[in-house]
Amino acid sequence: MIIPAHGSRSCCLIAFIVPILGGLLLHSQSLNAGQQSTPPQTPQIEKSQVKEAPEDTFKRPLPKRKRGADDFQKRFMYDVRAIITPEEEQAFKRLGTDAEREQFIELFWQRRDPTPDTEENEYRDEHYRRLAYADEHYAAGVPGRNTDRGLIYILHGKPDSIESYPAGGPYQRTAEEGGGETQTHPFERWRYRQLAGIGQELEFEFVDTCGCGAYHLTLDPNEKDALSHIPNAGLTLAEQLNLSTKAQRLSGNETSLFGGNRESKLFDQMDVLARATAPPPIKFKDLEEVVKSKIRYNLLPFDVQVDFVKATSDTVLVPITIQVANRDLTYVSKDGVQHASVNIFGRVSTVTGRVAQTFEEPLRLEQPAELFKKFISNVSVYQKALPLRPGPYRLNIVLKDVNGDKLGSIQQRILVPDFSDDKLSSSSLIVADVMEMAPATEVGTGGFIIGADKVRPRVAASNGKPATFKHNQKVNLWMQVYNLSLDQQTKKPSATVVYEIRDIATNKPVMYVTETTDHLVNPGDHVTLEKSLLPNQLNPGVYEVTIKVSDMLSKQTIAPTAKFAVE
Repeated sequence: MIIPAHGSRSCCLIAFIVPILGGLLLHSQSLNAGQQSTPPQTPQIEKSQVKEAPEDTFKRPLPKRKRGADDFQKRFMYDVRAIITPEEEQAFKRLGTDAEREQFIELFWQRRDPTPDTEENEYRDEHYRRLAYADEHYAAGVPGRNTDRGLIYILHGKPDSIESYPAGGPYQRTAEEGGGETQTHPFERWRYRQLAGIGQELEFEFVDTCGCGAYHLTLDPNEKDALSHIPNAGLTLAEQLNLSTKAQRLSGNETSLFGGNRESKLFDQMDVLARATAPPPIKFKDLEEVVKSKIRYNLLPFDVQVDFVKATSDTVLVPITIQVANRDLTYVSKDGVQHASVNIFGRVSTVTGRVAQTFEEPLRLEQPAELFKKFISNVSVYQKALPLRPGPYRLNIVLKDVNGDKLGSIQQRILVPDFSDDKLSSSSLIVADVMEMAPATEVGTGGFIIGADKVRPRVAASNGKPATFKHNQKVNLWMQVYNLSLDQQTKKPSATVVYEIRDIATNKPVMYVTETTDHLVNPGDHVTLEKSLLPNQLNPGVYEVTIKVSDMLSKQTIAPTAKFAVE
């Protein structure tokens, strides 16, 4: 039963759906009507009073959700089927790759995030808490989320009050129900003072006709009547006065002493029911347009790496490296040369939404036909270095394949570290395929330039695969160390540097080199470390490199790590 209640329960008029629609089930997975169970034999039980709903467990920790499993996408649909719109569901089913589905899932939650500029997504967290609560409290042969009570709870949260008759028993009908006494099956009435976009003073009635805990939402007030099919038992006041019959009541044509036409409000109640059980509307239309654009275009996959290098006492240089596989681009042949073009747009904004930096540049690729086969097996890399102050930011990057219809985007949060204090610290540990002195004409400008060095990172894949090198390629390691203590007499640091490379598969070190800052030219409190591994020095496999720096004067130690693979 769903009714807008006006004033007190004893004086309002209620319209009920005809019996043929009674016991409406909201989900195909709700409990089957054929389930049988012996109802509890409690012939006399005192009527319960209207009470506040039981205390919710919103404060408990979020349930751990398994990510990266083979059934990740199926689990996602299982978790969000109450809130996903039909358009979103159809679009999700049309996606062809795991990368597209992963991006869709990320954007699905982004467009519902009430505070998109914070680390937390309150809507998602609240949704999973409601799922856990529904599964724990409303399960009845199926998970609680698949029941009618679970659905209403997931969509609208904790009711303002619950009127509960857990064992049924004697019941005095309200005036709106026709008055008179009867016996009922177990049932509950949930009341919400207001539901946005649906109405005010709404009630939902759930009935357990089998006595097995399988409560289902109903619009028919007679469905809870356990004596409805027993002649001359549980009569309404009109039936007692021979003004109506039980058959008329069960067919929806009864006469009420209190006035009102049940059929006249049937469609209003069905409209309320439809809106109350529909997925909630999307509030953030700007993100909705982003989602639509992702679905409309084919996905252009690319990888991003963000590094951090100290620039000044209060500024950090943030090189943003973008890597795209050449085989994923669309080429146009002209005069024996293959041409590809990618437009790159990036934006860095603060947590309050203020734009801190933007960049927009084209990436043009040209390759003769005779070299094209080898070219498409490699990757193209672009880098933009941005000066930023320490703190949290949001990074958005969009790539458009100009010759095709592919579009790719990435959004991630970055935390720019603070290098200004006296604590021993380091830049990012960069694993690079190019590390050399920068030409004098490029120092301070151009991509991949850090100070006097040209360092081109090999970017790890977004699927978790580490940066990969061919067996015959040189692997370069680059890192800066900050805030080393200086000896008061020599004005030089005293620190040891240990390079350790460990084979992850065997967990055994394959290289262990110890050096000191004494061999560096003019070392100060800020030093640059560079180490190269010759081609064929490592066998195919996945490795972890650790650069451990120990300041012998301040007794501080740091040990940043990075992974890479050789194939």
